[in-house]
Amino acid sequence: MVFAMGETGASAVTSVRTGLDVCVADGFARLKGLRVGAICNPTSVDRNFRHLADLLAAAEGLSLGALFGPEHGVRGTAQDMVAVEGGARDPRTGVVVHSLYGPTFDSLMPTPEMLEGLDALVFDIQDVGARYYTYVYTMALCMRAAGRAGLAFFVLDRPNPLGGVEVEGNRVEEPYRSFVGMYDLPARHGMTAGELARLFNELHPPKERCELHVIPCEGWDRRVGWAATGLPWIPPSPNMPTPDTALVYPGMCLVEGTNLSEGRGTTRPFELFGAPFLDPWELAEALGSEDLPGVRFRPCHFEPMFQKHAKTICGGVMLHVDDPQAFRPFRTGVACILWAHRLGGEAFAWRTETYEYRDDVPAIDLLYGSPGLREAAAAGRSVAELAAEWEPVESRFREIRAQHLLYEEGRP
Repeated sequence: MVFAMGETGASAVTSVRTGLDVCVADGFARLKGLRVGAICNPTSVDRNFRHLADLLAAAEGLSLGALFGPEHGVRGTAQDMVAVEGGARDPRTGVVVHSLYGPTFDSLMPTPEMLEGLDALVFDIQDVGARYYTYVYTMALCMRAAGRAGLAFFVLDRPNPLGGVEVEGNRVEEPYRSFVGMYDLPARHGMTAGELARLFNELHPPKERCELHVIPCEGWDRRVGWAATGLPWIPPSPNMPTPDTALVYPGMCLVEGTNLSEGRGTTRPFELFGAPFLDPWELAEALGSEDLPGVRFRPCHFEPMFQKHAKTICGGVMLHVDDPQAFRPFRTGVACILWAHRLGGEAFAWRTETYEYRDDVPAIDLLYGSPGLREAAAAGRSVAELAAEWEPVESRFREIRAQHLLYEEGRP
């Protein structure tokens, strides 16, 4: 196999086959004789852009009984934190669609009535490798429901677009668990959805452990970034338009916990951040002084078209990652928050609205996993001090995840 330097280290030039591609090649042999429900979204396509729902509906020897829509919906029609409607029929397959993202936390898990008549659930959604991304928690809740109901659970695996080697970030303390951090994962966990499913299933109570089947990718080396997979990038959510967005997301999603714009409503969400009260050049100079690896900061102005500071000119920076292998997204995101807090003065504020079904804890504490970042900002602590606290957490998590990994470095 030929290797070249790519986004995240050595990069194989051959294409990867996803778990769905593997299933298509064998005619969905593992699902023969089963009536299945599919948990899917617009990323659930094979190498020819055929959607999982359409493929299952047309497959011989099995029956598609239901579709389940996570955040943003089966066909990707809803914005973030917007309830997904259920009860209608999918226009292409005619199959009933159940919502797994409604107005309450209870709406995130399928009910026994939704699972009635099914033999198995099939999960096939592209994750982005950050603990805040909700699809893997939809997967976990569906696994628990499948365990209670005695259904088999199939995960059609896909590569982690950030690669599967690096681990970065702090832990999620128990009082701060939420739909953006249901398990004690670091912000960048370096695992695929299938590997996470193996970990989650072990953590679940015995009565909620399911009969889990992970269909691995073929040809994926966990050292590589997205460009090396040969797979097309399909936005997993409306504000995840490119692999570059995914690369910065494990750190820049923290901006959601503030009154800063994280660039939603622009063409470069999460790569841009700022606010009307920030000076772009002052902010860029401050962040540059941190000497953060693999990234440079360009001062700029931008105008979000929706969400925070809509139709208002914001001063801020754009992140330009010039060495993805060296880049540390979580450390970078923490630095952005600390400096914006320091330079924004009284104009800077932490988000106080209900966030992912919780109104009893500040959003930044849910995202960070503890009050640590908010308290560090108030105390004037440095990025380096916080990063030193993450090191034992990262080391311990590497030990925990090792027994659940499906792909070796250099041996796809």
